[in-house]
Amino acid sequence: MKKVVLILIVVGMLGWAVYEFVISTDEGDNIKTSEYENANFTESNEVGIRKGQLAPDFELKTLDGETVKLSDYKGQRVMLNFWATWCPPCRAEMPDMQKFQENKDVQVLAVNLLETESNPDNVQEFIDEMKLTLTIPLDEQSAISNEYQIAAYPTSFMIDSNGRIQTIVMGAMNYDFMVQEFEMMQ
Repeated sequence: MKKVVLILIVVGMLGWAVYEFVISTDEGDNIKTSEYENANFTESNEVGIRKGQLAPDFELKTLDGETVKLSDYKGQRVMLNFWATWCPPCRAEMPDMQKFQENKDVQVLAVNLLETESNPDNVQEFIDEMKLTLTIPLDEQSAISNEYQIAAYPTSFMIDSNGRIQTIVMGAMNYDFMVQEFEMMQ
């Protein structure tokens, strides 16, 4: 009996996540952006996490031990995404992020919030399962997610080729929305 109830809860949660991602984002009414998204802004040379500011640089390691720095991608458009394997909307948007990087001149940095994972091995299993080739830095101590003030998973920052934040999205995105935001960046 307990197993049946647990299965029903899990199925319900997955159904809700799929509905939120597929149905609601198609209508365009459920993509939540930060307060800065709709505000007028001016470009600034100040480093910060608001639209128009230079994105804070960071240095993290990947599962392969490779060092990744945001500043290594200066001159390129970057989608900086914070996610976890246990997060249904994060899992749902990963195939679209893979397609986005493959089809557009953009570098996706999908920062895994390793400290929130129940088992660090879940990350590699997820990458293999989804056949991801994205760069996946690991935020082992949540230092970067704290610096970027991540309050919801997933959260994404669209960063232009000058290193300035152009869009902040809290919640899952679909491919079409990613492309739309990409085309508005330099």
